[in-house]
Amino acid sequence: MAKSIGIFVTSPQNMRHVEGITKAAVAKGAKVKVFFTWMATHLTKCPNFKPLCDMENVDVSICVDSYKKCGYDVEDIPPGLVREKMATQAQHGAIIEDYECYLTL
Repeated sequence: MAKSIGIFVTSPQNMRHVEGITKAAVAKGAKVKVFFTWMATHLTKCPNFKPLCDMENVDVSICVDSYKKCGYDVEDIPPGLVREKMATQAQHGAIIEDYECYLTL
């Protein structure tokens, strides 16, 4: 198994898959980065979002522009995140450049 996996999340219908893949990868010792963008930023209001952010070896961030375009106040930082994790599409670039495996959900 790869030592790292980046997950690019665009659909709000995929939280259970994000959770399942992330848990399985962490259980196998992989480092995981999850980046939520566009409509998937609605998942920040899901009760499972904070536990995902709190997992060991998991780096979660969101696209702040998408969050704003989906109607959320950028000052309303989702539980589990810090301001620095409300970022730009550069996080997507980091997944492509720095992670061995790439998955879009």
